[in-house]
Amino acid sequence: MSAIVRIEKVTKTYTMASTDVVALNNVSLVINAGEYLAITGPSGSGKSTLMHILGCLDNPTSGIVELEGRDLSRASGNYRAHIRNARVGFVFQTFNLLPRFSVLNNVELPLTYAGVSRAARREKAEQTLELVGMTDRGHHLPHQLSGGQRQRAAIARALINDPAIILADEPTGNLDSKTGDQVLRLFEKLNGLGSTIIIVTHDRDIAARTRRRIALRDGEIVEDNGMLHPAPAPGA
Repeated sequence: MSAIVRIEKVTKTYTMASTDVVALNNVSLVINAGEYLAITGPSGSGKSTLMHILGCLDNPTSGIVELEGRDLSRASGNYRAHIRNARVGFVFQTFNLLPRFSVLNNVELPLTYAGVSRAARREKAEQTLELVGMTDRGHHLPHQLSGGQRQRAAIARALINDPAIILADEPTGNLDSKTGDQVLRLFEKLNGLGSTIIIVTHDRDIAARTRRRIALRDGEIVEDNGMLHPAPAPGA
C-alpha cells in the first residue's frame, strides 16, 4: 500500500490571551491509500486540529504535512483551498447542504468551483447519487429529506471529485442509531470500493467499526492499533 498522507513531527500552537496553547505536540502519522480509520479522543485532545491539518484547512506551526507527495506544510491559503476542493472530501455532522439548492446542485457544487461544464458535472452528480442510493432524490431540496438522506447527499458531494481522502467529522452525530448505522454501512461500502476514509469521532462504538483506530490525548497520539489490512472486495 502507498502512503497517501504523511505527517512528521507536527506541532500546532495557538496563542490565546497571551498564552501559548499546544493543540498538537510532535505528532507523526502515515495513512495509506484505501484505509478506513477513526481518530478518537475527548474534547481538547487535538482531534479537530489534526482534522483541520489533514483537510488542508490549516497549516502546522512546525513539522511536515504531505498529501499524495505534495508538501503542504507552509502552503498558501489559495493553494490549500485548491487542494482541498480537488483532493479532499468533507462530511460534517450538520450536513452543510445549501438550503435553496436541490440535492443535485449541492452535490455538483465542487465541480462548479473546479470549472467543469454544466453537462459533465450533472452527469457525474447523477452517477454519484446512484452510488449512495439517492437517485430518486436529486431534485428535492434539503428540507424535504430525512436526516439520513441529507447525510447521503453530503457523502455524494464529498465523493464528486474522486478525492484522495474523505474526512468525516462526527458524521452520525445528528442521526438516530438506525440511520447512523446505515450511514456507517455506506462508508464501509465505499471503503470496499477503494475510498480512503477518516472518521473523526468521540464515539468508541463508531471507532470500533473501522479497521484502524488512532487515539489522541493532550495533543499526542496515545494509541494506534495499526491494523493496516487490505480493503474487502465490493460486496464482501
